[in-house]
Amino acid sequence: MIAPSTDLYALIVEFTIKPAFIDAFAEAIAINARASVRDEPGCRRFDVCRDPTDPAIFYLYELYDDEAAVKAHLGSAHFRAMDAATADWVAHKGVRHLVRTLA
Repeated sequence: MIAPSTDLYALIVEFTIKPAFIDAFAEAIAINARASVRDEPGCRRFDVCRDPTDPAIFYLYELYDDEAAVKAHLGSAHFRAMDAATADWVAHKGVRHLVRTLA
């Protein structure tokens, strides 16, 4: 018998933030992360990480039940508001879509 899949969709997002907006971005992304875990049933984890040598670099590690949960996150009011408010603060953004296969 094959065990049920425990695969989760993972997003790893890297931001480089313009110096004048680092503190404001840190606050905005923290609010978004808390709302994602609290309000989105398919969001299992949302970690905000910082580069210890460069305060302008942020990494997000997000886990979702499935692709539909990722789409729900991207369509959520809190994500859309944060994304619009911070768009001009971002010097660089990279997104990796992965599947977590081991817990």
